Amino acid sequence: MKQKFDSIIIGSGQAGTPLLFSLASKGKKVAFIEKTHVGGTCLNVGCTPTKTYVASARRMWDIKHSNDVGVDFEGSFRANMNAIKDRKDALIAKSVQGIHSAIENNKHIHFFKGEAHFVSDNVVSVNDEILTADEIFINVGGRAFVPDEYKDIPHLTNVSILNLKELPKHLIIVGGSYIGLEFGQIFKRFGSKVTIIERGERIISREDIAISDEILKFLKADGIEFVLNAKKITPSYNGNQVSLKINDDVEVSGSHLLLAIGRKPNTDIVKIENTTISVNERGFINVNDYCETNVKGIFALGDCNGKGAFTHTAYNDYQIVENYLFADKSRKISDRISTYGLFVDPPLGRCGMTKAEALSKGINVLEGKREMSRIARAKEKAETYGFMSILVDADTDQIIGASVLGTGGDEIVTSILNVMYAKKSYKLIRDSVVLHPTISELIPTTLEKLKAIHE
Repeated sequence: MKQKFDSIIIGSGQAGTPLLFSLASKGKKVAFIEKTHVGGTCLNVGCTPTKTYVASARRMWDIKHSNDVGVDFEGSFRANMNAIKDRKDALIAKSVQGIHSAIENNKHIHFFKGEAHFVSDNVVSVNDEILTADEIFINVGGRAFVPDEYKDIPHLTNVSILNLKELPKHLIIVGGSYIGLEFGQIFKRFGSKVTIIERGERIISREDIAISDEILKFLKADGIEFVLNAKKITPSYNGNQVSLKINDDVEVSGSHLLLAIGRKPNTDIVKIENTTISVNERGFINVNDYCETNVKGIFALGDCNGKGAFTHTAYNDYQIVENYLFADKSRKISDRISTYGLFVDPPLGRCGMTKAEALSKGINVLEGKREMSRIARAKEKAETYGFMSILVDADTDQIIGASVLGTGGDEIVTSILNVMYAKKSYKLIRDSVVLHPTISELIPTTLEKLKAIHE
C-alpha cells in the first residue's frame, strides 16, 4: 500500500532540512528520508568537523611559533587525537539532536530512517514502505570518488579520516586540491609526516598561478612534502605500509593513505535510473534556474545538481526553491556570484572570476594587488604570507573577482562580494573610510592603484 504525501524530501543536508521546516510550517504533509545522519555533509563530515580540526591545528601552530612574537615557551605539547575527536563529536551531536527534536515535535513531518530508492518518477521506496508525492526534493549530496585501482588498497576518505584515534605516522594524500590541502596542513601540524601527491603541474589548478604558488610556498614552510606531475600512480600494500610508485621512478611509502581526488554525486544510490529524470554524464541531475528537473514537481538541490558543491550554495538552492514555490520566483541560480574558501592557514577567500577566467572572456581587466607583507596589521600579527588581488572591468568600473589569501581572508572577501552584488562601481569601496588597524583597510588603498592585465 502506498502512502501519499504532499511532499517527499530525500536527504537532510543544508537545502533539504530548512526546506522541510518551511513546507511543514505551511501545513504540508512531508515525508523526510535520511539514510545515515540528519544534518548532511556539512554538519557531520564536512565544515563543522574539519573546522574544529583546523582550530586545534592552529593552536599547535601558535605554540610552536610563540617565540616569533616574543613569548618564550618551554615544555612539550602534542595533539591528543582522542580529545580532538571527542570535541568534534560533541559539537556535531548537539546540532544533530537539535534537528531531531524539531522533527519529532512537528506533526506534519514523517521521518523515515533508511535508504531511498526511486521506483518511478513520483514513487519512492524506503525500507519496506512505498511513498508517493507530487512534489519530490532530492538533496542526496555526494561522496569521495575512489578509482578502481585503490579499491583493494587500505585508504581513508574525507569521512573516515575524521574517525582516527591515533595520529598517522606518515600520511600520504593523493590530490593537491581543496580537501587534500586542508587535511594535509591539519595533520602536519598535529605531528604527522605528510606527503601530498598531485597529478597536475601545480596544486589547486582552478586558481590563478600566483595563488597556487603562494599556497605551495607556505605549506612547504609548514613541512609538507609535495610530488607534482604524478601522471602515473601505481598503489600497493604490503601489510603495514601503503606504497605509491610514481611515474615508474619515484616511490613514496607511508602508514596511511588519504584519497582526495574528487567527489561524485549520490544519485546512483537512489536509483535515479528508474526515473525519467535527466542526469549528465557524471551523474549530476540536470536542473533549470529554479532547481527543477525535467520532470515537473521534482527538484534537485545541493551537491547532486552540480551547481555549487558548497554549503552556502546548497542553502541558496533552498532559498531559490522556496521563493519559486511560495513567492515571486525572483531568485535564480544564475544570479549568484561564485564564492568559496580554502581553509588552510592562512585562508583563501574567493569571489567572482579568477584572472584567467576574466582574460579568457575578453574582459578589459584591471588589477589591484597588495602583498600581506605590506600590510601593517599582518606584520603586527607576524602572519605575512599571501596577498589580496581585486579585479575590475575597465569598461564598467565594476569588480568582477577577488582573491584574498592571508590572515582573515575568508572573512574579508565578503566585503568585496557585497559590492559586486550591489553592482556598484569599485570606487564605492575605494573611497570608503575603513577601520584601522585591520587587513581590510588596505582594500581602498589597493583599489587606488589599478594596473591593466593582459596575461
